[in-house]
Amino acid sequence: MTQVPADLKAANRKLIDEFRAAGRRLDGRPLLLLTTKGRRTGEPYTTPMMYVRLDDRLLVIASAAGAPKHPDWYRNLEADPAVTVEVDGEEYAATAHATEGADRDALFARIVEQYPFFADHQSGIDRTIPVVQLQPATKNG
Repeated sequence: MTQVPADLKAANRKLIDEFRAAGRRLDGRPLLLLTTKGRRTGEPYTTPMMYVRLDDRLLVIASAAGAPKHPDWYRNLEADPAVTVEVDGEEYAATAHATEGADRDALFARIVEQYPFFADHQSGIDRTIPVVQLQPATKNG
């Protein structure tokens, strides 16, 4: 399992600040910020995470470094899929949805080809790691 910093919240705050100061990108790192609404509090929560682009899809993987439970950000978007994405110098509203069935399995296999550590995360747990697509929200009018 991937080593998690002792104070994950402090490490995330530092990474968020660094990412935003660098114009919402960090060279050489596929990093984005995902802001969800807390399912209990209704407060916004911003989480830095790795992303993968496959075909025309922007994907994040809810592996939580192989933790036995889904990460909080994933449980938040299950309750409310309206999210904000900050990536590649942009910030925009999006809708998050977990891919399912054969689509999820094919995407996960392709992700593992590029990033084999996700296979290690999956092999150590009973839950199926969600692969989440972030679709830019459409504007009306």
